[in-house]
Amino acid sequence: MTTLKRPEVLAPAGTLEKLKVAIRYGADAVYIGGNAFGLRSRAGNFTYEEMEEAVAFAKEHDAKIYVAANMVTHEGDAVGAGEFFRELREVGINAVIVSDPALIEICITEAPGLPVHLSTQSSATNFETLEFWKEEGLERVVLAREVSMAEVAEIRKNTDVQIEAFIHGAMCISYSGRCTLSNHMSQRDANRGGCSQSCRWKYGLFEMPFGEEARELTDSGEVSEPFSMSAVDMSMIEHIPDLIKNGVDSFKIEGRMKSIHYVSTVSNVYKAAVDSYMEDPENYVCKQEWIDELWKVAQRELATGFYYQTPSENEQLFGKRRKIPVHKFIGEVLAYDEVTKIATIRQRNHFRLGDEVEFYGPGFKHFHQILTQMWNEEGESIEKAPNAMMIVTMPVEQPVQVGDMIRKKK
Repeated sequence: MTTLKRPEVLAPAGTLEKLKVAIRYGADAVYIGGNAFGLRSRAGNFTYEEMEEAVAFAKEHDAKIYVAANMVTHEGDAVGAGEFFRELREVGINAVIVSDPALIEICITEAPGLPVHLSTQSSATNFETLEFWKEEGLERVVLAREVSMAEVAEIRKNTDVQIEAFIHGAMCISYSGRCTLSNHMSQRDANRGGCSQSCRWKYGLFEMPFGEEARELTDSGEVSEPFSMSAVDMSMIEHIPDLIKNGVDSFKIEGRMKSIHYVSTVSNVYKAAVDSYMEDPENYVCKQEWIDELWKVAQRELATGFYYQTPSENEQLFGKRRKIPVHKFIGEVLAYDEVTKIATIRQRNHFRLGDEVEFYGPGFKHFHQILTQMWNEEGESIEKAPNAMMIVTMPVEQPVQVGDMIRKKK
């Protein structure tokens, strides 16, 4: 009988706040960006001091931290890479995620002891490629998002290299994210951290008969919505057994630029699903509440990417969205008094008395209640909380913990 290995739930973190939230809500590991060599220049990338705090927090919670340094380097871009990797090693980062062979070589030779993981940008799609990188000294490969489940199974049969695979989040319309649309449309190099997500823009659709003037179909009413090249998002929540049985070591969630609402919710769901499967694989059932929970965060429509078939037009966004999330994140718990049953809340979106809200926290715990009383920081009774980040107190019907969050239907 094959012994199933528990996969790592790997969450994104664009800031120190998001990192702590991801770990509290079940992530076994978190990937972040440093102040250089990454692909998310607009994310809240970490300073060395923030990394030190992050590493200390992760160790307290038995979690790991990886740093994405997956840019494609042009001449001169690799200057300082050796020092950068040595700093990461000294800080205590568990591994770096790299795509460029030059940066890989620099890390291995100039910062020995710092593990290297191959980025999905390198498009690893077969076991021979994994074996090649193993010989170069890498211990893990993030598979290309174009790999099918059958290919994952074949790769696992033929190599012992750790396999990391995306299981939730945004999909790039270009092969393994190697896109130049942004370079062309906005002079921002996607492969050096400047992607402007040109594929997500709205475009006019034209008919161009030979020898005739172009006619815009979106203006004429023949096409009701502007055209885009945008892919739907990925969700593999209904296929956890396939991923685990086929030897995926790390379940990667996309979204370093997403909110703490997204990070907490998705980490919570996949943690619950993995726990459930590992506890009793034979009787495992994907719970509808997990699927429903994922639809409470802002995202596009969901599909399974390339795992089971080549995506068609049904896995791209044309026209109006077929399903829209209906919840919004409204607050987080800062404190709770067990005697008075009063919670202190930091507001993140408008709410008022009479609203039905949902409290949720780590371990997939939830409860709903109607807001009946609220007070501001001066202790004055208020009917609504309209100001961003304002502090309010309210009675809660069940105990809550610091870091629990609140949402409501839009």
